[in-house]
Amino acid sequence: MSTVVISVTNQKGGVGKTTSSVNIAYYLAKAGKKTLLIDFDPQGNATSGLGIDKQTLRKTMTDVIKGDTPLKNIILPSVHKNLFLAPATPHLANAEVELSQAQGRFTRLKQAVEGLESYDYILIDSPPSLSLLTVNGLIASNYVLLPVQAEFYALEGLGQLLETMKIIRKGMNPTLELIGVLPTMMDGRTTLSGQVHEEIKKYFPGKVFDNPIPRNIRLAEAPSHGLPVGMYDRFSKGARAYKAVTKEVLDRVG
Repeated sequence: MSTVVISVTNQKGGVGKTTSSVNIAYYLAKAGKKTLLIDFDPQGNATSGLGIDKQTLRKTMTDVIKGDTPLKNIILPSVHKNLFLAPATPHLANAEVELSQAQGRFTRLKQAVEGLESYDYILIDSPPSLSLLTVNGLIASNYVLLPVQAEFYALEGLGQLLETMKIIRKGMNPTLELIGVLPTMMDGRTTLSGQVHEEIKKYFPGKVFDNPIPRNIRLAEAPSHGLPVGMYDRFSKGARAYKAVTKEVLDRVG
């Protein structure tokens, strides 16, 4: 099987995008898949969420995108023997500005990823915007995983993202596919969460994962310890939910 590349994307911030990237990557690694998590968000939250001190980094995704360094040269080992990280720092935002005039600016990540045959899965944690970095991620990917927060404005702005996916499918990446929509921060005690969940299912028939991610204190705490929730508290509701979602990802790709 060739490498499966999944972009975890939503142009809204605070929808559990990085949490989903880190924890699905961890459970893929745990399932025996050699997995690379690319932190492609200038906030660098996936990098610190895996316990990496950004101050100590010599080479990051900034160097890769500028074309100064091959991707394989910045990859770090991580908390599981099958899980690797391509780190990011806030400098990535500057690189994006420089890139906006550059030749081949939409396909930098695709070219960087093409040299990496040894991974089963590559997950890209995209920035919370429809930026040049996000588009690079979509062009480099086979699939998009879309975390959607179970709140009132959940579907607002998604039209734009889906439109961008359509344009990319017409041109630079005709096989890009939505692997699934993941409702996050579900609160079982509120009717609103349930209503939004139904709404999401109507909007994306057949695409919504069966295991929504609950609001869970352990999920919120884990990144400050530099750990995926499955290592921080593997019996928590959040850990069980991400384990189940990862199984769904494997089934959908398989």
